[in-house]
Parts: sequence; C-alpha cells; structure tokens
Amino acid sequence: MENPSGVSSDSTPSSSWLISKRDRANEEKEETTSGNKKTKFVLPTGFLEPLNILEEEDEILAPIPLSSWKPDDSRTTQLSGVPYCRQFWKAGDYDESLPGRGGDTTLIDGMDHVRVHPRFLHSNATSHKWVLGAVAELLDNSLDEAINGGTYCHINMLLNKKDGSRMLLVEDNGGGMSPGTMRHCMSLGFSGKSKLANTIGQYGNGFKTSTMRIGADVIVFSRCPGKDGGRATQSIGLLSYTFLTSTGKEDIVVPILDYEKSGKDWSNIVPASSSSIDWNKNAETIVQWSPYASEAELLEQFNFIKDQGTRIIIYNLWEDEEGALELDFNSDIHDIQIRGANRDETKIQMAKDYPKSKQFLTYTHSLRSYASILYLKPPLGFRIVLRGQDVVHRNIVNNMFKVEDIKYKPTGLDSAVNADADTGMVGKMGFHMDAKAHLDIQGFSVYHRNRLIKPLWRVWNSPSSGGRGVIGVVEANFIKPAHDKQDFEKTIMLSRLEWKLAHEQKQFWNKYKGVIGYVDSKQKNYVETRRYFSKSNSAAKGIQIPVMEKCDSLSIHSESARRETLRSAQRGEGKQMNGCKNHEGTGISIENGKEPGVTVNLKEKPVDQNLASERNEQVADPGTTSRNNLITENLELKNRRKRTNEMLSSDLTSKQDRARALEVQSNKAPQTDAARLHVLQVENRELRARGELTSKQDRARVLEVQTNEAPQKDAALLHQLQVENRELKARIKELKEKHLQVLKIQREKLEEKHLHNLELQKEKCRSLEAGSELFFPPKNEFEMKKKGCPLSGSGVRLAAA
Repeated sequence: MENPSGVSSDSTPSSSWLISKRDRANEEKEETTSGNKKTKFVLPTGFLEPLNILEEEDEILAPIPLSSWKPDDSRTTQLSGVPYCRQFWKAGDYDESLPGRGGDTTLIDGMDHVRVHPRFLHSNATSHKWVLGAVAELLDNSLDEAINGGTYCHINMLLNKKDGSRMLLVEDNGGGMSPGTMRHCMSLGFSGKSKLANTIGQYGNGFKTSTMRIGADVIVFSRCPGKDGGRATQSIGLLSYTFLTSTGKEDIVVPILDYEKSGKDWSNIVPASSSSIDWNKNAETIVQWSPYASEAELLEQFNFIKDQGTRIIIYNLWEDEEGALELDFNSDIHDIQIRGANRDETKIQMAKDYPKSKQFLTYTHSLRSYASILYLKPPLGFRIVLRGQDVVHRNIVNNMFKVEDIKYKPTGLDSAVNADADTGMVGKMGFHMDAKAHLDIQGFSVYHRNRLIKPLWRVWNSPSSGGRGVIGVVEANFIKPAHDKQDFEKTIMLSRLEWKLAHEQKQFWNKYKGVIGYVDSKQKNYVETRRYFSKSNSAAKGIQIPVMEKCDSLSIHSESARRETLRSAQRGEGKQMNGCKNHEGTGISIENGKEPGVTVNLKEKPVDQNLASERNEQVADPGTTSRNNLITENLELKNRRKRTNEMLSSDLTSKQDRARALEVQSNKAPQTDAARLHVLQVENRELRARGELTSKQDRARVLEVQTNEAPQKDAALLHQLQVENRELKARIKELKEKHLQVLKIQREKLEEKHLHNLELQKEKCRSLEAGSELFFPPKNEFEMKKKGCPLSGSGVRLAAA
C-alpha cells in the first residue's frame, strides 16, 4: 500500500509503527463518517505524517567524524558537529538553535512532566571547583563497596580506540549494581547509603557531578552476582553529554542495556514497559556514542570484572584554556596530576628537598599525594592502585612530634541523633617533621566519617609567623559536609569548632615555639634592650685618657741630635702609627681630628735611645765641642723645657676637661637609664593591658559559651529533677501500698484473734453451764463480763447435782 508520505514498506520500525497508526486512524475516520453523515470532516493534508523531529533526529544520529590525534600529544581537536566547547567552564553555553529543539510538552498519565534539561548536568557538576575532588568522589564509591567484598580500586589511563584520545578508568571489585541499582545510580538525588553507618555517600549526586566534571561522557559496566537465589546480572549504562547536546535532547536520556545469566550464557533483559526494538535502539546508541565499535567489544569489558564489580570509563576529558587536558598524565607515569593554578613549582621543589612533607606540599595537584591522606583509617586490606602502583596511606599523626590531644565536646547537639553529643571529639596536634626548616605548612586536617573534608584548614591567620609548623587531625562527625565534600556547611557549630581549634593552636604555639627555633617577642625586646645598654657602657669605657710619655734627658743634649730627629720624622723613618705625626720630636703623637695627647706613640722611644747614644759619643769627644755650642744648647734646653711644661699644663687641662665630660656623661647616664626604664615600664603596662584585654576577651568567650550552655544544662537539670520527682512519687506510692498491705494483714490477724477469743469464751460458758457446781448469778454486767458469760439471758441456772 502506498502512503502519501512516500515511505516504503521497508522503513525503520518507528516509521512503520507510525504508518500503521496512521492507517488505523484513517479507517476509524472512514467508519465515523460512514456511520454519521452529519459529522463529515476532512483532515488537513499531511496531518498524520511522521513528525519532522524524528526525521531530523535520524539524520543527527549519523556517524560523525572522529577527532585527529597524535600518540605523543595530549591535545585532541574538537569533534566536528559537537556543539559544545571542550573547556568545562564554557561547556554549558552551547547553541540551542539546532534542529530538534522544540518546545513541546511531554505528558505522563495525563500530567505535565517536569523536564531535566541536559544543561543541568553541567551546572550540577560546577559544584566541583577542583577536579581532584571529583576523582575523590569516585574513590568514595569504591571504598563504600568494601562492605560488599571490595578489596581494591584501580585508577588508570586508557586510550580510545576510535580516536586515540585519553580516557580515565576507575574500577573496583565490589558488589556491583543490579539493573535497578544502575538506574538509581544514573538518576539524580537517589542514595541508598544515607542511613548506613560505615559509608561516605549521602546525597546521591556524587557520581553525576564527579564524572561530568572530569569529562563530557561516561560509560559504566557493572556485574552483580545473584542475591537471595536470583540470577547474576550485568548492565551497561551511558551518560553522554555529547550525545544529549548533539542530538538536541531536552531531557536527560540514558540508554541502558541489561543482561541476565542463564547457565553459562548471558541473555538480554527486555523490561515489560519496552520492546526488543527499544533494546536494539539503546544498543545502537551506546555503540555509536561510546569508545567501542560493536556490542561484542562492549561485552569484552566484563572480562576485566570477572565475578563482580564496576568499571567506569570517562572519556572526552575536559581541556584547559590552552587546549591541553586538565588531567596531566605525562609528568609522572605513576601519578595523575593537574595543570593550572593549583600547581606550584616552588612547592614541588620543596617536596624534593623535604620528602617527609611531600603530601602537604603537593596534594593540591597530585592525586597520589591527595589519596594518601584522603582517608583517616582505610578499610583493612583495601588497596588503591594508581597507574600500576599502590598508594601508600599516610597517617598524619605519625608525621608529627610534640603531639598533644585536643578534646572538644560540642554543645547544642541531640544525643539521640548524634553520638558525639555525649562522647565529644578527640583530635591530635603537633609539629610536622620539617617544622624546624620553617616551611609554611600549618592547619588542621578535618575529617568527616573517615573522609578528609578540609585539608590543612588555617584557623589562625597570624600576620607574622605565628602558628607555622603546627598541624592537627580531627574527625568532626557532628558537622555536615557540603555537596562537593571539600568544605562544611556554614553553621554555628563550625564557627565554634574554628574558635576552639584556633585557641588550641595559639596555646600550643606559645608553649613550644622555642623547640623549632622561634623566640618570644617579649624576650627578643629584652635582649635588644640589654644589647643597647651594653653598647652604651662599652662606648663610655672606651674613652682614652691622655698619657704623656716620659722625656729622655739624653735626647735633648745636642742640636745635631735634634736635627737628626726632625729629619727622621720628615722622611717617615720613625715607626709611628698611621695618621699620626710627632709633635716637635717630643715623642708625643697627635691623632688626626683629635686633641693632642690622646694617643701615646709607644714606638718612638727606641729612636730616642739611638739618638742619645749618638749624642753621648759626641760629648765624649772634646775636640768637637766648643763653649758656644754649650751655651746655645743650654738656651735651647731651657726653651724646650718651657715648651714641655706648657704642653704638660695643656695636657693636664685636657685631662680635666675629659674628666668633666666623663662626669657630665656619668650624671646624664642615670637620667638616660631612667628615661629608658620609664619607656620600658610604659611598654610593660601596655603589654599587660593587652594581655588583660586578651584574657578578658577569652573570659568573655568562655562566659558566652557557658551562657549558651546554661539553658541546656538547666534543661538537663530540670529533666533530672523531674525524673527524680517521678521516682520519689513511685517510691511513696509503693511504700503506701506496702503499708496498707501490712495494715490489712494486721487487721485480719486481729479479727482472727478476736474471733478465736470469742469462741474460747463461748466454750468456757458452755463448760460452766454443764458443770455440777452451783453458779451464783452475777450481780451486774461487769461481773458477767468478768466471768466470761454471755450477756444474753436474764438469770442464772443452778447446775444439776
């Protein structure tokens, strides 16, 4: 039968289904028009034709060209036809004007269906600012499988066979996922771990956010053993941002293939709500948009899983602004690192010089370093294998010295909900092993349910080097982490914990900072003050007192000797000090720029002795001396003596001046010391005021904490009093009932005793009545009671003889 649209009978199944539906509609129309001629109407031409959206979708699903790739290059060119940017932070701004993006509304059971647009996958993944935090989410999922028998998690790099690009592999041998669990994993917000005590996942959003933050597409292979007598299953799921954006989807479509084991073979599982046609379409979609070329290649991936486990492959990895992959696989063949601002070459070099602190210096860009401190206590026997080598767990406490405990009991917690409300928190604090090298490493690593949330959290930001080298470890299970598990929710509990940790770090620093080579500021000021006064005293003691060398009487006996001395001084033959000159051959030297007589030339005396010996030889020769020469020498000797006396008097005056100057300085010294002492006292008062202010602030904080704790303590006390009151009431009631029971028993005993006595009296009366003795009648009722006779009766009978 030829149809108006010209579609042949061998069309696609979907087209055939639409054609048959159209034919049935035409038959119903003819029946309606023949049965009721008054309601004849003609449908417009092409009303029941296949929608153009489906035709355009079939065209879009055609194979697209692959990207070009070189084995020695980590860059890949963008896929032609892919409408999104390869940079993560720009991938959400793709073109919405492509064909197939209609505005129709989907109805489910007659109700409007709220759609989840593919763009939500990108916006949801932006919660991860740090790509290594996204990888840690996948590690958490593998670690949670330890309760299902998981013993390892493999992380490695693979090559895409279609285009040669690089892919990230995360694989574990946990319990795997059943078909239903696979759909929950691909759904948004579903979590089966939120109520489990030994698991990390809480929100059911980590898989989607982490995989979409690392790359645009992810394919999951999971095998689950038969539980409760059921058959083993295996599933393949594809979450592809490339597929959704390229085909113009306005809903998040996730094709999934399920298999069930029957004997040794695996058979397809077709849900009741779908058909084999839908199953084949899902298979074709997964093969087209995955790194594998056929269904057989897809099934080969289960050979790596064996009995149970999950294999996650993320491909089309995101690139940076320079076109290189965010994940760096080349720097270290046994590590996965990241490029960008988190990579600091200075810290990398410091890590080589100080290997004990490597994890603290490189965790921001190295997955191996980050994974080594990611968990406080990994499950026993669980291995994290990164690119063929095990990740060695680093216990931060073992990398500290001068370790002390941190005890903190949070307030305002419900003990029924949180176990830490009663037991509190116990942490560790100390110096890291390379603290003496004064590395800029400090802060607290805060864990939540065994998972690191805030590494090296700086709670004390000192403007100086305060707190440097102090690290700590705490596990705060009473605070909820954020969705990306890189921070905590900003609550009053977090603020109190921050204040407590800062207070503990300050106390520890002030107590032990001298161990790593830091000096207290007060002690430093005291040392500088002592050094200043020691310099002042040494300057005062260094003033030289002028000393006059004794004159040699033989040095002035001859004119020739005097001239020889002057000539020696002019030639510089005399051994004098640098910068000094003789004062007219007297042996007194004057230092440049200073008063005469300050410095004594002690090396002049040997010259005078030589001259004196020469003059003695001249005097001993009478032929060479005359009377005139003696007179001249005598006059010169007098003049020389006169000048010497003047010089001595001037030297004495200079000495007196020096003495006065020293006296003035000594008088001024106490004043200077007093001024300095006053300054020190003022500084001391200021420091005390600051210390008092700090202590007041600390007391205010303590009072504030006590004030906050007071209502809770009062409520607890009131509750305790109420419990005691109820216990007292119950005790009183119990005693009252017991007392009433005792009274009842006593009353019964008294009644029994009274009845017994009454019976005895009656028997006695009977015996008296039956006796042979004469019984005299009692005179009154008192006698009757005394004799034990009953009061009924008016007379007394005589006993028979």
